[in-house]
Parts: sequence; structure tokens; C-alpha cells
Amino acid sequence: MSVKTIESELKVGTTNRHILQLALPICLAMMVPQINLITNNIFLGFYSRESLAAVSITGVYYLIFAMIGVGLNNGIQTLIARRAGEDRPKEIGVIFGQGIYISFLIAAIGIFITLFIAPTILRNALSNQKIAEDAIGFLKIRIWGLPFLYIYQMRNALLVGTNNSRYLVAGTLAETIINVALDYLLIFGKCGFPEMGFNGAALASIIAEFTGMFVIYLVIHNKGIGKRFALFSNLKWSNKNASLIFSISLPLIFQLAISIISWEFFYILIEHHGELALAVSTVMRVAFGVLASMSWAFASTASAMVSNLIGQGKKEEVIPLIKKIVKLSFSVAFVLAALINLFPHLFLIIYGQGEDFIMAGIPVLRVVSISILLLSFSTIWLNAVTGTGNSRVTLKIELAIIILYCIYVYLILEVFKLSITIGWMSEWIYWIGLFLLSFIYIKSGKWKQKVL
Repeated sequence: MSVKTIESELKVGTTNRHILQLALPICLAMMVPQINLITNNIFLGFYSRESLAAVSITGVYYLIFAMIGVGLNNGIQTLIARRAGEDRPKEIGVIFGQGIYISFLIAAIGIFITLFIAPTILRNALSNQKIAEDAIGFLKIRIWGLPFLYIYQMRNALLVGTNNSRYLVAGTLAETIINVALDYLLIFGKCGFPEMGFNGAALASIIAEFTGMFVIYLVIHNKGIGKRFALFSNLKWSNKNASLIFSISLPLIFQLAISIISWEFFYILIEHHGELALAVSTVMRVAFGVLASMSWAFASTASAMVSNLIGQGKKEEVIPLIKKIVKLSFSVAFVLAALINLFPHLFLIIYGQGEDFIMAGIPVLRVVSISILLLSFSTIWLNAVTGTGNSRVTLKIELAIIILYCIYVYLILEVFKLSITIGWMSEWIYWIGLFLLSFIYIKSGKWKQKVL
């Protein structure tokens, strides 16, 4: 392959075709785990409503650490995309190698917190001690998948940042097939496997994460991507590159961590409203993830393409690109929101929880569908800020809106004890606030002075 061909592959275009070429594989890679999560929750729902309720606490807790990994990888992706746009492929492997070191360090911290600190917090925060003990037992198993998850997530930064998102799907499919199969075998104790119930889902997830990591790195090796960017030839610690990664990634890590921590706070308040409310909200989290997958894929695309364009010196094309991506994202979200409003009963009945569950879930599902519309454009503008390399601005935006979010949910759910439907309207405040602040920042043009 000639140098010219490699360079042209590393630089992005701004047509709808280029956007979709990058976004669609990312969407599939995001959607498959969400379908996997639905299957997991269906199995646990049929096993017991108590398990379905507990998974909301454990799911959001683990999501905190997963989002820390996403924050790290978003920063690395921004750097890789910038180097790709600048035609500096040799530096991509160096950045990737530093990311591996940092991922293992954060995973070790996450395991320590889960084993020695989280149990005390959960026992004191939850009113139902049976759910608390189930959650603690689950997390003590589940957290050992964190190193595999972080290294697996690195593939996003590499493949999206170098315009190779088409290779994302292989690892995701492998992970999902293993997870669904082992969920069934280990939760219910089928085909000679022990019946582990809730903890069976934890073990299945660890094995699936390892499988996904293994498969995606086979793909990277077989496609010559590892050799092309010398990914495993630059594993020496570099203070310079580690500092650069931390300067971009740390604000994103804090941003995503506080976002999910606030969601954990939300679910703890929901738990005070009873097992049914918690079970309904667990399903809403899954619905939110499925419906938002396409928009999040467009958001990841926006971040990478904005960074790449800036690396090419085409700053004037950034805002027109963002508007194109917003139109695509909102169009898809509108169709999905319409479908979920037309057939809410169909979505909720699959959990086998009875008519009281469905009646409680329908109004919440309608609120979530509106949230998806708001998310579809606000997340694009927020990730565009990330793509400019101004991750500290992203953190400031997140902090400002999270404060409003937490005040709202505390007053609604804990002080006034209103319904969880009104509590879920907190998502409207969150996404509208993120959009306004991100839009104002991008329009100001202050990001044009940033150099990575």
C-alpha cells in the first residue's frame, strides 16, 4: 500500500456517505451489547423480580467504571484521530501503548474500590438489605471483568480514530453470543451447569468480555492494523505521551463518571419507592440504551471527524459537519421514538412481569422516548466539543448540568415523593442543558485556538 493511499484512508470526508460509513458500524457495535443486556434482563426477570430490581443497582455501578474506560478511550480516540488527520501514523501506536498502561492502572483502582469500599456504601444506601447483599455478591464477581473490558474498549479508540470502524462488529458479536448463551446456562443451571442465579450473569459477562477482547485483537492482527501502526512495539512508558493522554482524558473520565454516579444516585432514590419502581426503571435503562445507540454512534463519529478535520486544517468545515450529523441522528431517533410510543405494551410484555409492571412502565417509557429525541442532537454537540480537544470545557458543562439534575431528582423523588414518571423527566433537564452549553461554546469559536 502506497503512502498516499494510507494518508487518504486516514483523512475523513464530510459527506453523508462518509458519516454513515463511520457511524453505522459503531452503531452496530453499540446496539449488540444493548440487545445482549435486554436478553440478560429478560432471563433475570423470569428468574425473579428481585433479581431484576437488583440488576439496576449493579448495572449502573459497573457502568460507572465502564464509562471511566469510555472517557479514557474518547480522549485517546481524539488524539489518534488528530494524528491521523495530520498524517502522523507512527505516533498512533505510541499513544495506543500508553493507553494500555493507563487502562490497567484504572482497572486496579476499580477492583480495590469494589472489594473494600463499595459494600459499606451499598449496605448503608439501600433500604432493602436483601437487594444490597445480592448486589454486593454480584459486583465482587463482576468487577474482575474490568481489565478485559478496558483493553477491549481500546479497540474503539484505535478503529474509529483511524477510520476502520467496519472492524468493530466482530468482537461485539463474539461477546454477545457467549454472554447470551452463558446467561441462560448459568442463571438457570441448564445442560449440567450449576444454577447460579444472579451471580451466573456476572460470571457470564466476565467470560464474554474476555472473548470480545480476544477476538477483536485477532482481527487487528490479521488485518495488519497492529503492524501498520506498530501497536505493540511502543509499550515503553512515556511521561510525555502519558501526560498528553491524561490532559485530554481525565476531564472526560470525570465527566462520564459523575454523570453515571448521578444516575446511581437516581436509582438509589428510586429504590426507596419500592421493588416495582426499581424493576420498571431497570427496564427503562435498557430501553434508553437501545434507543440511544444510533445517536451515541453518531456522537462518537462527530468527535472523531471533528478532531480529524481540525488535524487537516479544515476548521471552517466543523460546524457544517456537526449540523449534518445532527440531522441524521435526529431523523433516526424520531422514527424509534414514534415506534416505542405506538407499541409500548409490546416492549414491556417480554419481561414476563405482569400487568402491574406494564401499566407502571408505559408512562415512563413515553418520557424516555422524548429524552431520546433531546439526546439525539445534544450528544452530537457535546461530543463535538470533545473532538476539539477541549475536554475541560466538556467537564465544566457536565458539572453544571449534573448539579441541576441531582437537585431535581432529590426534590421530586425524596422530598415530594412524586411518581417515578416525573422523576424520569430529569433526563429532559439534563439533555437540554448539555445542548445549550455545548452549542454556545462551539458557536463562540474559542476552540479554534486549541493545539494538541
